Amino acid sequence: MRCIEISKPGGPEVLVVAERPSPDPKPHEILVKVAAAGVNRPDLAQRAGKYPPPPDASPLPGLEIAGEVAACGAEAKMWKVGDRVCALAHGGGYAEYCVVPEVQALPVPKGLGMVEAASLPETYFTVWSNVFDRGRLAAGESLLVQGGSSGIGVSAIQMAAAMGNRVFATAGSDEKCAACVTLGAEKAINYRTQDFVAEVKAATGGKGVDVVLDMVGGDYVPREIDCLAPDGRLVFIAVLGGWKTEINITHVMLKRLTITGSTLRPRPVAFKGAIAASLRERIWPLIAAGRIKPVIYRTFPLAQAGEAHRLMESSQHIGKIVLTV
Repeated sequence: MRCIEISKPGGPEVLVVAERPSPDPKPHEILVKVAAAGVNRPDLAQRAGKYPPPPDASPLPGLEIAGEVAACGAEAKMWKVGDRVCALAHGGGYAEYCVVPEVQALPVPKGLGMVEAASLPETYFTVWSNVFDRGRLAAGESLLVQGGSSGIGVSAIQMAAAMGNRVFATAGSDEKCAACVTLGAEKAINYRTQDFVAEVKAATGGKGVDVVLDMVGGDYVPREIDCLAPDGRLVFIAVLGGWKTEINITHVMLKRLTITGSTLRPRPVAFKGAIAASLRERIWPLIAAGRIKPVIYRTFPLAQAGEAHRLMESSQHIGKIVLTV
């Protein structure tokens, strides 16, 4: 099969087209003939040598795919050859064939093509796990999404809005803010020209939001604590603004806040399978009904994976970048 290898740690130019044997599915896995693969920031970190794959994962980049089931492991019962699926992968998505645990696959939602389906798993699994499970966002509560125009951001805004929550978002330009509002955010805040703490407090009558989904970290953290409501939850999923910060613990105590976070890739298959089941029950019907729609910014052929990474690093995109295979 054709695939994309990381020839050495470095910039986008280290992504090279290569030939490898197609993988064989283990007993509870399926082999997918990949039609499209999503591009995500963990792929960029892996390419740069800052996010090594787990020992049991493929060294090839790529954490989400869509395609047709080409073969099933000896004990795989959930799918049959020819089924159209999208799936969260442990790695190896930038390739013509990829193996995934059967429980981490979902049917391609009604009305979607392969490119759109490939844009779903990594971000939707991440948002469900962190906003609804760890963050415990409940009916009637409010959410602030940092980086609302990112792949994670456009997913979180739509999922929470479709579930009936008030959603606020930050983004780095007026164009990106307008996109966030179109997707369902009640208010989008240009973090380059506005103070998101003041804007959130004004919009919530001084109360603040119940959950903050943060992929920035750094000096955002004390400000996020300031704009959280009593009993609020701050959930970290990335640290694009820095690993360290300084907070006033008294504010956490007085407002009874919860500070948490997670990474998805190292979690066991059963954990990811439970997320897949929740998505299929709660979110897939909303996609089929057109209440949640994938946002595709641009596609690239597999051989141009380096160009896709350059675009993501520029942060010019709104929504997802996808490779076509």
